[in-house]
Amino acid sequence: MTLNIRPATPDDLPLIAQFIRDLADYEKLAHEVRFDETKLGENLFGPRPYAEVVIGELDGTAQGFALFFHNFSTFEGRPGIYLEDLFVRPEARGSGLGKALLAHLAELCVERDCARLEWSVLDWNTPSIGFYQSLGAKLMDEWTVMRVDGDALTRLAHS
Repeated sequence: MTLNIRPATPDDLPLIAQFIRDLADYEKLAHEVRFDETKLGENLFGPRPYAEVVIGELDGTAQGFALFFHNFSTFEGRPGIYLEDLFVRPEARGSGLGKALLAHLAELCVERDCARLEWSVLDWNTPSIGFYQSLGAKLMDEWTVMRVDGDALTRLAHS
């Protein structure tokens, strides 16, 4: 089996969109997917990309992806990489592709002098939590994710 990780291109946009939908189905969050594919493409491949994507392939067939962007640690005084989404198709799980995608991002962190690689995982997703911990990841259970969106975001912006 040949495993390959490559940067996504604009031609991969339909594939990326499908991976996002597949991940949302897995996470039982399909009802929250509302992106416009054209706008997604602009945000990933336009003049000011807000995120990057790598595609994971097995024997030349795309079987997974990772979407990530840079954040910044004021305590470290250095950037980090935040993994927004990681998905491997069910039929490709156990092949090493998920680990290869994470290892690729870790390699980018080292190359880019990043302080850390971070991501969130749903607390019910015990298979993924166990997998991440086996790679040396630690739960940051003293932190709580906060979010402002929709009408609340608009109200805050106008306050």
